[in-house]
Order: sequence, then C-alpha cells, then structure tokens
Amino acid sequence: MTGREGRNLLIGSWFTDDEAFLFGEGNFLYCYRRFGAHFRTVEDVNGVQFAVWAPNAQSVSVIGPFNGWNPHVHPMHAHREGIWELFIPSSPMPSHNGAPSASLEAGSEYKFSIQLPLVDFRIDKSDPYGFYAENPPGTASRIWPMDSYPWGDDGWVENRSSRQALDQPLNIYEVHLSSWRRNPEDNRVLGYRQLAHQLVDYVKEMGYTHIELLPVTEHPFEGSWGYQSTGYFAPTCRFGTPDDFKYFVDHCHQNEIGVILDWVPAHFPKDAHGLAYFDGAALYEYEDPRRGDHPDWGTKIFDYGRNEVRNFLVASALFWAEEYHIDGLRVDAVASMLYLDYSREEAEWIPNQHGGHENLDAISLLRKTNEVLHERAPGVLTIAEESSIWPMVSRPANTGGLGFDYKWNMGWMNDTLNFFEMDPLFRRYNHHLITYSLSYAFSENFILPLSHDEVVHLKGSMLDKMPGDLWQKFAHLRLLYGFMNAHPGKKLLFMGGEFGQWREWTETFSLDWHLLELEEHRTLQRFVRDSNRLYCWETALHQSDASWGGFQWIDYQDVEHSITSFVRSDAEGENCIVVVCNFTPVPRHGYRVGLPGPGDYHQILNSDWEIYGGSGVDNPFPLQAEEIPWQGASWSTLMELPPLGVLYWKLGAGSNGRE
Repeated sequence: MTGREGRNLLIGSWFTDDEAFLFGEGNFLYCYRRFGAHFRTVEDVNGVQFAVWAPNAQSVSVIGPFNGWNPHVHPMHAHREGIWELFIPSSPMPSHNGAPSASLEAGSEYKFSIQLPLVDFRIDKSDPYGFYAENPPGTASRIWPMDSYPWGDDGWVENRSSRQALDQPLNIYEVHLSSWRRNPEDNRVLGYRQLAHQLVDYVKEMGYTHIELLPVTEHPFEGSWGYQSTGYFAPTCRFGTPDDFKYFVDHCHQNEIGVILDWVPAHFPKDAHGLAYFDGAALYEYEDPRRGDHPDWGTKIFDYGRNEVRNFLVASALFWAEEYHIDGLRVDAVASMLYLDYSREEAEWIPNQHGGHENLDAISLLRKTNEVLHERAPGVLTIAEESSIWPMVSRPANTGGLGFDYKWNMGWMNDTLNFFEMDPLFRRYNHHLITYSLSYAFSENFILPLSHDEVVHLKGSMLDKMPGDLWQKFAHLRLLYGFMNAHPGKKLLFMGGEFGQWREWTETFSLDWHLLELEEHRTLQRFVRDSNRLYCWETALHQSDASWGGFQWIDYQDVEHSITSFVRSDAEGENCIVVVCNFTPVPRHGYRVGLPGPGDYHQILNSDWEIYGGSGVDNPFPLQAEEIPWQGASWSTLMELPPLGVLYWKLGAGSNGRE
C-alpha cells in the first residue's frame, strides 16, 4: 500500500495466537491490555493500536476526527477468533481535500464502524474496552494512556488484606458522586479531584472506613444512576479524566479510606452505540429474548455461557482492581442473574438443561470472577446484593458457594425498617421483626445495608420514615443507627441519612447540607459520628461479626415493653459490651438487666444524651453488677432506660466515641 492508506501499519499481529486462543476459551484475563486503543511504537513510529472483537462483521474500520469520521480511510485487519486489529500513526495525515486532519493523542475521540453482514449497512459503536469516553450526550470513546498516573498508595495496597480481613471494622458510606455535593452557585457537579478532598475529609471525620460509589462505569443516562453501563472499562467522564479518578482513589488510600465500586454484570442498556447487537447480531447478549431481555429494566442480559463474554466480564472486574486499585466490588442484582425465571411468568423463560430455573452459566461466571479476583488481587472484597435465599453466597466456590466475601442482609433491612416505621404502640405484636435476624445472622458474612434503594421511588428519606413528632423522628433514627452498629454484621449507610436528609433522594441535586444549620440535624450527625467511631475502636463491636462467639442474647422476649438486650464480645471473649434498646417512647426507670459477669459497667454511649438532641435520661455513674440472677444470668443491675434509646455499657475501663 502507498500514500495515506500505506500508513495503516500492521507489523506482525498485535494479538499472539496464544492470546487469541485464550480469549476464545474465556481465559485471557488481561485482555484489556490488547483490546481497545493503546499507545504503541512500531518500527520507530509512534501511534495507537486498535483492536475489537466483532466476529459477525463483514468489515470494521476505525473512525474519528483524525480521518473525518470516514470509514474508508482506516479499515482494520481480521485476526483469528473474530478479532480485528489496526495500528495508526499518531502524526497528522492529509485528508482527502488536502487539509491536515487531527493527530491521535490522549483524549482523541474514536469509534468502530462496523459493516454488517449480508446487508449494505454500517453501524458505529463505541469501544467495549474503551478507557475513556466523550462527554454525554456524545457517544464516542477516547484514547487514554493507562500508565501515566504516579500512584502513592503502596502502603495501603500492601496491607489491604489485613486491613479488610473479616475481623476488621467495615463501615461503608454509600455515595452517588454527582449528588453528594455540588457547586452551590450553579449546581455544577464537582470533579474527581475536588471530591477527593471534600469527601475524604468528611468521611474521616464521620468515622467511616470505606466509600462505596454508585456505578462510575460510563453510562449514557444520568437517571440510571450508573446502573445501565456502556463502558465497563471507563470511569465516567462527568467528573474528569481516568487520571483524575485515579487521584480520587489514591487520595482515599493515603488517608486510610477504602474504595468500593458498584459493578453491574446483570444487564446492559440497548443504546445504539453500546454493546447491544454489537456487530449486527446478538454478540454480548443471549439471542433468545426469553433469556436476553430483562423485563424489569428494558435492558439486555449478558450471554454468561459464551466464553468471550465471560472473559469480558471477568477482565472488567480484574481491571478495576489492577488499574484503579479498587478495594472491592459490590455486584448489583445478583438474584436476577441466578434465576432464569426472575421477574418472568411461566411461559417467559427457558429452563436449564436439568429442567431447573437456576442460570448455571451465571453461577459459573460469578464463581470464576470471585476466584480470579481473590487470586490475582489479594485482599480485594467482593460483595453480593442478593435478595433471595440462595445458600452459601459468601462461602468459597470450591466448597459449593458463590465465592463472595460478603452478602447484603436484605432480610435484616426489610424487617428492621418495617418495625421502625410502625407506631410503637403496635411493636409488641411485631417484636419478632427486630429479633428474627439473629436466627440466621451467621449463615453468611453479612453487611447490614441502609442503602440508596431505601430512599427512592416514594419510599421517603430515612428520617421521614420514622413515626411520631419531630423529636421522636430524630430519636427513632438515633436508635436505629445505634441498634445497627451493635448488631452483628458490617455496616452501610447511604449519604444524607447520617444528618437526617428530609426529602427523598434525587440524582439531580446536592444533598441538603443547609439542614446542618439546624441543631437537631447537627446533633444527629454527631451521634452517627460517635457511634461510628465506637464501632471501629471497640473490637467487641466488629471482631466476631460472623460467628456466635461474638454475640449472646440477654433478653429478646420482653415483648410487653419492646426492649431487647444482648452482649457483643471480641474473639477472646475478654472485652464485652452490653447493649440495651428501648423501642418505645416511654422511659423505663429501675429496669433490671442481666449481665455477663461481675464488675463495673461504664456507659460509653447513650442515644438520649442531650448532646445528641435527646431528653437526657441518663445513668451518670458506672453500674456495679449485683449477684442477683436475672434473665438467665447470674449477675444483673438496675438502670434507667431512656425513651426510644439505645445504651452501650462496657465492662471495665470506660471509653466513648466523643471528643
């Protein structure tokens, strides 16, 4: 070839035969280092290497401003396994009319123009493996070097396995980046670097250990909150460049805050530039709509049985851990993946080969993803949002489990909120809602979630859910959070809940930070901060979250008064904290509580302290255990129980989370 076309260089093949073979069998784990757009030097010529998988295409071209979006200028070359490749020099080249075209550089836009088989029609697609995207409503991919950011978090990454071990505190602040805080003058979103400083400072002050981000994978529709992704290898450009997002993660780590991402392999949108019918056929999705169409969300379902699609998803999960140092992935809508009949009527689904409703391909994919992450990225957590009773979600794959580290405890969340939302007068008839979770609390490694899903779609904010007058609403919320932080299981709270956001959450506006000008919102925030710090400081509250050794009921049967009491202890059983909850607005004076042993018990938290906006019903001095049998214990004491209050009592030397 000569002239301009002669600059479309293919010096050997970008993919080796072994790599193409591994991709075809679903085991090329680092395929993102080949697919997509990569800066490269070939025979002393600097340029960009492009590669895409499109086995049904008749031809594929790279298009962009550098060639006037002309599909005839840069046709790609077919490799084996349906892979197309092309190297394009970076320097500007003359266009058809003699004017110079744009050069290829960081941020340059591109797409793949795909000639469909059997018809004279082309479709232009963004890069499934693209690292960066054009600002919406634009849909092009952008070239970006992945090796340009100077990381400074070696200490964090090296110690991640111990920091995130099961016996360590895990207290997650769930965040939607574009609505956590905005520029108050014009409602503009903040960038990754601005958010890094403002959000990290806030999270550290509030006593959280991790930030969990609603999906930041690139997505076209803001109203999907990121859950309809078109870019499984690209952080959304809404807040900056890939390097800006790396800065965000790096800054979190340097301040000892972990970062968890929502990751969505359950479905993808039908947008024309995305994965749907990528090369004119059902490539990434199941072809049969009884498997390939999601009835709830109007989206497509990945073909989990196709090797190349499995490879795409496993590589995406690994990519975030390797390239962005992400500390965990929370996998969305796992139940919808596990069941072929999820949200479908009898005639709308196809049984598996055994006649069952389990999606065996999805089960296999989830196990492999977890195994690969745990092998290649030690210490990185995987968390399942799984709302059914599927067994062994957080048990190793080689023992028959799905291999996740944690599972969201949706049962606890539903029962607890149902209990708290009812008038306290009727709680005596529904006492089981607040105690039943302990019958299965250790069947999985659980996270207790009060997430974004609980404050949308007319469900009301956390504060607005609570019954009673204004004072009771705040007291209820303090009681709920205090009960949650003492209950076995790791913790998650969606942004705004910590200071009593009144209105239901929306993605289009900032949280109502002005509410902190009011005393009742400031005191609620102070209580959440102090109880968070206690949860992290006191080993009894987090060390044995996944075993009966860290929990013992004192009394769960006081239905008449709607009171529960229990003991949390550490792995050695030496440190223990007695927790007493009064779920009614009636104070209980001289209420006797059984104790795990003799000694002085110091009050380290009382949700009714006046500094938290409470009424001030208190036990101002340490309580000494009396050798009076009560509630099955040999020791007991009398205490004052505040209305709608939770008390933490520590045996031995006292401490608290207050400054």
